[in-house]
Amino acid sequence: MADDRLGIGALIRQLEGEFPDVSISKVRYLEAEGLVTPARTPSGYRKYSTDDVARLRFVLAAQRDRFWPLKVIRERLDAMDRGLDVSDDGEIAPPTPDGATTDGRLDAPRHRPLRLTAIELQHAADIDTGTFRELVSYGLLPKQRTHFDEADLEVTRACGALVDAGIDVRHLRPFKSAAEREVGLAEHVLGRRALRGSGADADGVDDQTVRRQVLEDCLDLHVALVRRGLGDPD
Repeated sequence: MADDRLGIGALIRQLEGEFPDVSISKVRYLEAEGLVTPARTPSGYRKYSTDDVARLRFVLAAQRDRFWPLKVIRERLDAMDRGLDVSDDGEIAPPTPDGATTDGRLDAPRHRPLRLTAIELQHAADIDTGTFRELVSYGLLPKQRTHFDEADLEVTRACGALVDAGIDVRHLRPFKSAAEREVGLAEHVLGRRALRGSGADADGVDDQTVRRQVLEDCLDLHVALVRRGLGDPD
């Protein structure tokens, strides 16, 4: 497989049309400051990936167009490394519920998997600190977690909506218990498949598909029971 990463000379040639002042020494300085970390060949030569090039474009544009100091740039890169959005004016925000991203003029590096601090999670889900602490206390959010992921954000937003509707957090604990039981049922089905030897090699359906289908069926049953209880056939 061909190596499409760039050496530092090719990197400069790619960037100098947009950034005439870029130089090998400047790129090496930005590397020394920890803003880009290219791979190295066994002989020590730098190799820059597509993500590295996007990262350097972001840094150079932020310096030229926004006059941001390296400290500010480093903070924004850290935010994007954790999956947050950075607007054209430098504001940091978690992704919106519909998945839309900030449309800024800076050429931002590709987003990484979401990792939110506790404060960022509260802001993204629009909940207060008291509610957050209760969600942790009742096991709806993991304890002693430095960062929270996309799944945690989805759970927090759903809990926040129910809290806004007037439901106490302590009454949400059964949802977690029910979800754990449904996951347990899916794992039980997979265990029976393994004992029967009816895995993907036998029936052409992989375990992940089976797990997903069982969980979807559990959710359908849950919704049907709730609708029946509420007298809502739709």
